[in-house]
Amino acid sequence: MANRHLCPCHENCVLQAVMTSLGGKWKLPILCSLTANGPSRYNDLLRNMQGISNTMLSKSLKELEQDDLVRRTEYLEVPIRVEYEITDRTRQLQPILEQMIRWQMTK
Repeated sequence: MANRHLCPCHENCVLQAVMTSLGGKWKLPILCSLTANGPSRYNDLLRNMQGISNTMLSKSLKELEQDDLVRRTEYLEVPIRVEYEITDRTRQLQPILEQMIRWQMTK
């Protein structure tokens, strides 16, 4: 039997954690929309994300918030206003995503 070599970070792969944070059909489009349009309300995001369901938008925003990629701000007005915006952590990610775009375009 051949010797198999596992990824040295197999147990706690940081890259896998990154891919989990950004994975799925809607997370990157949500981040792109917030980057392009600035702080946005839920219904604005829903309109910008053609084809996304309420459930998926809500789930994706919660996960992005847990990963510190999106900040949710509640304004105590009547009715309550909630806005979502990218965090500094997402701003740090932008040059990496731009490099990935350039990489993909070279094939």
